[in-house]
Amino acid sequence: MTNAATTTLSSKGQIVIPEEIRLRLGLKAGVQFVVVADRDVVILKVLDPPALGEFASLVAEARKAAKRSGLRQGDVSTAITKVRRGR
Repeated sequence: MTNAATTTLSSKGQIVIPEEIRLRLGLKAGVQFVVVADRDVVILKVLDPPALGEFASLVAEARKAAKRSGLRQGDVSTAITKVRRGR
């Protein structure tokens, strides 16, 4: 971390990322983050969705992994139904 800045948490739980940091990182409105917290440390990691061309290979890898683990289509449907009932 070469540059540090301070910000304040609003009553709505919002924070402002200082302009200098937004510009340096090229952050635009609507960018999504993963938020990780451990004790008094909060980390924001920019989510970079895969390009459309990469998505097909990711799906193929996921299907291979599911097949190797013995996961079946019906298992997915059952898990979804179970989670929805728990709401």
